[in-house]
Amino acid sequence: MPDSLADLSCRAFSEQLFSNAPVPGGGGAAALIGSLASALGAMATNLTIGKKKFLPFEEDHRRIIAEADRLRMRLLTLMDEDAAAFEPLSRVYSLDRSSPGYAEKLTAATLAACRAPFEMMQNCCTLIALLEELREKCSPLLLSDVGCAALAARCALESASMNVFVNTRMLPECAEADTLSAKARTMLEEYLPRAQAVADSIMTYLRTPK
Repeated sequence: MPDSLADLSCRAFSEQLFSNAPVPGGGGAAALIGSLASALGAMATNLTIGKKKFLPFEEDHRRIIAEADRLRMRLLTLMDEDAAAFEPLSRVYSLDRSSPGYAEKLTAATLAACRAPFEMMQNCCTLIALLEELREKCSPLLLSDVGCAALAARCALESASMNVFVNTRMLPECAEADTLSAKARTMLEEYLPRAQAVADSIMTYLRTPK
């Protein structure tokens, strides 16, 4: 297997996900979906920039492209970071619960496993805000791509959150885990409706006869 999950072909990644290998799993899939959503938003912008009608937005387009590309690449990196955090956690799970330092090791490994999916969520929120802006600044011919990107970003955000919550629930008396869970819930409460609103508004536009 390549050094990075991101270097796998689509077919190979799907086969790895299908197999009984522990990684990639839900976190890796969420990161990939988020990365694809970022790429799709950038594509819509790349195909709009420079068009006469949208020249007033050219500076915004360049900024959106650059930020979407940053998010795309970071989410791909988070696939590997998520996978790397699984092994230490699985080692702790294999220990006898009565072994010295078990609770401390479990807490440290579990919190470490939260970091990648939590950052995935943050990146998806940033992307959703970009897509809200892009909805108003791209060619109507590309709005379906923006809508698809919004739905994919919504899916990636919610999927990543599950990979946070599955870990924080293992630490019911940990203040740091409680804080992460609270922040994750706040992101979901704000950005899931925002992503859906982008997709819904575009669907309404597309289904309205000329």
